[in-house]
Amino acid sequence: MTGYVEKNLAAVRQALACAEREAGREGRTTLIAAVKYVDEQELDMLLSLGVADVGENRVQQLLAHLPLYEAYAPRVHFIGTLQKNKIKYIIDKVYAVHSVDSIELARELERHAAKHDLILRVFAEVNIGRESAKGGVMPEQAAALCEEIEALPHLALQGLMTMAPHCERADEYRPYFKAARLLAQDIWQALGKEGEPLLSMGMSESFPEAVAEGAAMVRVGRRLFLKEEQ
Repeated sequence: MTGYVEKNLAAVRQALACAEREAGREGRTTLIAAVKYVDEQELDMLLSLGVADVGENRVQQLLAHLPLYEAYAPRVHFIGTLQKNKIKYIIDKVYAVHSVDSIELARELERHAAKHDLILRVFAEVNIGRESAKGGVMPEQAAALCEEIEALPHLALQGLMTMAPHCERADEYRPYFKAARLLAQDIWQALGKEGEPLLSMGMSESFPEAVAEGAAMVRVGRRLFLKEEQ
């Protein structure tokens, strides 16, 4: 019943490997399976095929998936909008939060992380396309947010997360991803941080272009769960 998941995963992995080769970045991109619309059977199949990173958009759904996560032990990334009053339910259950879009959210994450005596990996979410319907800070506000996050001892800033606007042609995505990469590099230099910032960017329709511009993590959902060729 869920054989299409195996077929789709193989196709996505192949496309990702091809994009990495073309970019000279073999083995440097983590595939995060975005599971916002999956049912339990699809998620079980996905995890049984060795997917090690999953992305959750909703706290309630994440909690419902906990039995499977406890069985397979994937890294669970929270990639959706996170309400401050829901942090307590997931603070000790996630590998990273990709959607930190305000210092208020960062401070609340810090408070809960301190209570659990853990270091939480976080990404600052940037609205690289300046779209009113999407979350994230404007690019010119990203440096200040990152500086504030850096001052919080229980948060470990990993880099930037962004969503590009919908584009008609694949090559139109690259300027947005390039802008995110350059912004992240500028912020890292200003903060005096060692190493390269990680970029969480690229989705089903755009992950090859994101890899070409240096994505460390791509968040793929729809292409993994298509039930027929489209």
